[in-house]
Amino acid sequence: MAVSWEKYPRRALQDKLPMKIPEQNPSRSLPVLCLLQKRQELMDVDHGLWAQKEEFQTRMVVLMQRREQLEQKKQELKGAFLRFDKFLQDAEARRSRAARRAAEARHGAGRQEAEAQRLRAQLEALRRERARLRRRLERLWPGARLLERVLGQLPEFQEVPELVARFGALADTLAALRLRERGLRAELEEARARLRRLRDARRDELLRRGQQRAQLLGRLEAARERALHWESQWAQIQNTAAEKTLLLGRVRMAALNLYQLVCQHQRQPPALAMEDTEGQLEQVKLFLLDRSALLASLPRSEPETL
Repeated sequence: MAVSWEKYPRRALQDKLPMKIPEQNPSRSLPVLCLLQKRQELMDVDHGLWAQKEEFQTRMVVLMQRREQLEQKKQELKGAFLRFDKFLQDAEARRSRAARRAAEARHGAGRQEAEAQRLRAQLEALRRERARLRRRLERLWPGARLLERVLGQLPEFQEVPELVARFGALADTLAALRLRERGLRAELEEARARLRRLRDARRDELLRRGQQRAQLLGRLEAARERALHWESQWAQIQNTAAEKTLLLGRVRMAALNLYQLVCQHQRQPPALAMEDTEGQLEQVKLFLLDRSALLASLPRSEPETL
């Protein structure tokens, strides 16, 4: 059956230490008995230390199962325990060598006492190390209790790693949402900037359109004034044309009457059309020139009667 690494130092210590005190000469065994008594005291202290260590290790194992975030610190503690185990093995080896030296040389009791003093110093150092580990455990214990209370309030989670994983996922989601929020805020700011630019462009366009409208209204007013002027001119032209048309009609009627009179005087039917006013005036002109020449050829005293 495999032995766990936590129990290995204790098992090795028990295997290497003698269980029975050998019978020796009372006069020579007093230092050895003292050494064995000190060694027994050290074993008792070690037993107590290992009992506390096993209890502490049990709690640490439970805490390791409940919270993965403390794995690194637990690995540090595990490394410390391994170093502690190695230290104990080295100490056991040194104690074994010291025992062999004591068996081989009984007169080395003084040196064994010095070794015992050194071991007691090492034991004191181990106690200080135990106190340090206990303080570390006390610092870590509130976090473990807090996780246990939170786990008790959340029945949907069975183990602390599930709770930690869930909160880790929520933290990642929150970070992603915050990143998305920053992106949306940037897009919103860009949209607002575009809106401001569009509003400025719209305002400039409205201003330009207003100026164009004012210009067009001015041009329209000027065009209306010109239209009124040309309408008045057109009315005047129409009135003048009507007068001229009336006068022309009268002239044409007069020319036609004269042409008809000339035709009657010449006893000839009218050969020209009624609309040929120029031809009629030409015929009247020729008739008048002919009569003028005739009158000029007659004496002044005998006027000819038409």
